[in-house]
Amino acid sequence: MNISKVPFFLSVPHAGERVPDEVVWLKGLPETLLMCDVDRYVDQLYAPAAEKLGLPIVITDVHRYVVDPNRLPGDIDEDSVLGSKNPRGKFTTGFHWVQTTTGARLIKEPMPQALHDKLVDQYYLPFHKRIVEQFAELKKAGFRNVYHIDAHSMPSKGTAAHRDPGATRPQIVVSDQDGVSCESWFKDVVIEAYKSAGFEVGYNWPYKGGRITETYGQPQKGQHTVQVEMNRSVYMNEVTKQKKPELFIDVEKRVFRALATIIEKISEKTSSKN
Repeated sequence: MNISKVPFFLSVPHAGERVPDEVVWLKGLPETLLMCDVDRYVDQLYAPAAEKLGLPIVITDVHRYVVDPNRLPGDIDEDSVLGSKNPRGKFTTGFHWVQTTTGARLIKEPMPQALHDKLVDQYYLPFHKRIVEQFAELKKAGFRNVYHIDAHSMPSKGTAAHRDPGATRPQIVVSDQDGVSCESWFKDVVIEAYKSAGFEVGYNWPYKGGRITETYGQPQKGQHTVQVEMNRSVYMNEVTKQKKPELFIDVEKRVFRALATIIEKISEKTSSKN
């Protein structure tokens, strides 16, 4: 386990592209469809900065359509898992994605409960185990408060599946479950850090945070989690799902500057109070 000199770490739950052999319904799909809702390249934007700055980073290589780390295993319905108590359509983009945010069907027949359980055990729980361990290790190192960014990307415009259909999004959206998942100081630091790195930043709209911020953001226990969404259009072509080479390197550098600023502020705070 990588232990940082400051109580701060990152997670990237949606950049994975690996489809295990047992997930046959996703095999053979065209790349543009399979990549529709993947946070493609977000790991590549954050991992180099994390390495240079000595920050722990938790990444999964498994595709979010297989199991979505930002959902709960119970976020299933009759369309995705046989015998589910939830009716069809309840979790269309749930733990197992039944369809994309653009409406393309992914699961045509619900899977057996045994396969669902296997996917939870093999691909979902290991990712979350590493997050739990990272909080625990930093607490064990003597920090009372641990700060965590869950990094994502988002379409440049909302679809019919989103809260803001047709709306143009800012370059960055910082979310804290309406002030619940972290102390306000950390949220303010994150917002200002991305602004100072040259990004246009929004707050809690159209995203308020997912299950990861909901689960791990417990400031009363010294756990402070924010979700950071990056507009995909700033670094990739949303149609071809490929990088924009002329922009990607610049965005990577700005991510580094934002994280370096956050580390500086956390270090200042923890050295005096933590």
